Amino acid sequence: MAELQSVVLTQAIWSRSTRFDGYPILSVTDLPTILDVKQPSVWLNVQHDIFYKEHGLNMRNYILSIQKNVSVHYISSPELGFLQNISGRVHRKTKLVFSFLDKALLDNSIHRTYGSLLSNLTFVKSIASGIMVPKSYIWPVTKDNYLQQAPTSIVAEAHSAGLEIYASDFANDRIIPYNYSYDPLAEYLNFISDGGFSVDGVLSEHPITASGAIGCFANLNSSKTDHGEPLIISHNGASGDYPDCTDLAYHSAINDGADVIDCPVQVTSDGTLMCMSSVNLLDTTNVQRTPFSSRASVVSEIQATPGVFTFNLTWDDINSSIQPKISSPLSRYYVVRNPRYTNQGKFLKLSDFLAMGMDKDLSGVMIIIENAAFLAKSLGIDIVDSVNAALNAAGYDNQTAKGVLIQSKDSAVLVKLKQQKTKCKLVYTLPSGIGDVSTSSLEAVKKFADAVVVDKDNSVFTSSLDFIIRQNNLMKDLQSSGLAVYAQVFRNEFVSQPLDFFSDETVEINYYFQSFNLSGIITDFPKTVRRYKSKKHLYRFGK
Repeated sequence: MAELQSVVLTQAIWSRSTRFDGYPILSVTDLPTILDVKQPSVWLNVQHDIFYKEHGLNMRNYILSIQKNVSVHYISSPELGFLQNISGRVHRKTKLVFSFLDKALLDNSIHRTYGSLLSNLTFVKSIASGIMVPKSYIWPVTKDNYLQQAPTSIVAEAHSAGLEIYASDFANDRIIPYNYSYDPLAEYLNFISDGGFSVDGVLSEHPITASGAIGCFANLNSSKTDHGEPLIISHNGASGDYPDCTDLAYHSAINDGADVIDCPVQVTSDGTLMCMSSVNLLDTTNVQRTPFSSRASVVSEIQATPGVFTFNLTWDDINSSIQPKISSPLSRYYVVRNPRYTNQGKFLKLSDFLAMGMDKDLSGVMIIIENAAFLAKSLGIDIVDSVNAALNAAGYDNQTAKGVLIQSKDSAVLVKLKQQKTKCKLVYTLPSGIGDVSTSSLEAVKKFADAVVVDKDNSVFTSSLDFIIRQNNLMKDLQSSGLAVYAQVFRNEFVSQPLDFFSDETVEINYYFQSFNLSGIITDFPKTVRRYKSKKHLYRFGK
């Protein structure tokens, strides 16, 4: 849609780049000359006809004067009087659309509130062929930014009155209701393939996402899983929606279509192995608000700042007295996750996690081993042997249906497992920030690892001012070596991707699927990757 609007000189959404500022403003008649389309479909929005009249400008005459040179298919306005004035004077193919503003505001062209007009759509139909409403008219939002339980009946009412209905206010880089898990494509799908209703169009600041939703993902059956590569691997479970490594996060990851669920293994003071995204309980629990906060100390082998570590407390201390806390890796942008579930869920022992992995429809599990040298030296715990014992007790050694991946950034851990002739797939976490790797280093890694994990944010590309400057050699180097490659961490939040991907995680995922021969994608939001993987043969945007 092309929209006539006043020029705004300030940046309304700070996450957007200013690098495109300064481009010339186009007139309506210039628009067809810059588009590679013989007869582009143009939507004109006349926002302030009354204001223009007060300054001696006639929008009706202007539109009539350009009809010979510009194919105007839609004209919208929040002033019903203007549409009434122009009705019958424009081409028959031109549709008139009445734009609703806040229900309490007054349409001064006919001296009626938008709320009163909403209850009299038959009258609107006598002038216009369609209406455009803010998306909150259709799906109201609560004060804490969640969707209300059900949509309104406005779509059905508009269609009953013979009106087309369009929803506005869509943009990828705004805080959308938490129900959508920061996934803008999911929001569009809620308006175009709900099952109970579908709008006739959307007004979007990011048409690539709207196009993908309508053209590729509407009416998608998301229940099918194939467990083929690239594998969808959870990152602390579905940690984008629930606290890390809790039962809620793992069950959500499985239900959302993860192929592999992950467990970063930590140890308690009584030797219990548990799943926890950080050995420091201050990171993802409420331990700071409990009496255990007094046990904070500095363990220089782990971090330079004080922490309350899992090995400072027993399993019962953690399980009975401490609550999980949802992670917010992008909180510096004031972007938080699913506030209603901030402290929900239960922690899991490694044994419980392994039982879950064996019982569910999964390709397998990933075990992440951290701080092995410290645990052996300071606590006398051989974490490798402990994990092997847990896998054996859970029955993973006596079956072939479920694969086991063991990931570590400590090469000594993988070397030991290799020497033990483990059946597990060994995955080495590469240091963040490396853009290429030498042949000799690759040969060294291949001696103890079957696969590697790369940091997509700091290793795959070189970026500047949130735009990709170039693709580094790392992926080509790794794949030429024959090592399997897993990329992490994929997140839905619009501030987590380079601006090249239009604040749409699906566009970023598509680039990685189409550009690299990945063996796995590690994500906080398995549902988003599963949806793409189900339709990747149809989706080619963003590459």
